[in-house]
Amino acid sequence: MHFHIEYSPEVEDHLRTLTVRQQRLVLDAVDAQLSYEPTVETRNRKPMRPNPLAPWELRVGKLRVYYDVDDEQAFTVFVRAVGIKERNQVRIGREVIEL
Repeated sequence: MHFHIEYSPEVEDHLRTLTVRQQRLVLDAVDAQLSYEPTVETRNRKPMRPNPLAPWELRVGKLRVYYDVDDEQAFTVFVRAVGIKERNQVRIGREVIEL
């Protein structure tokens, strides 16, 4: 089953803080990894502990994509945030979040 991918309005701001190469890496990884079976845990895709961002995380090197999935009716992946992981912190846009 093919999933439709939607980006939240905040993700556009998050992507602007990344280099063009990082933006391409994120967008390509989202298309490749989340179009089919986004709720299947893999080496780079895992469910997260409860947090304010999203229930799922996609790792792309140091980059992180946080997303939610509606797989019951709409078959849609909602990308909620994109950031850079540095040790125990994630920089999303210009904000640093401890996870």
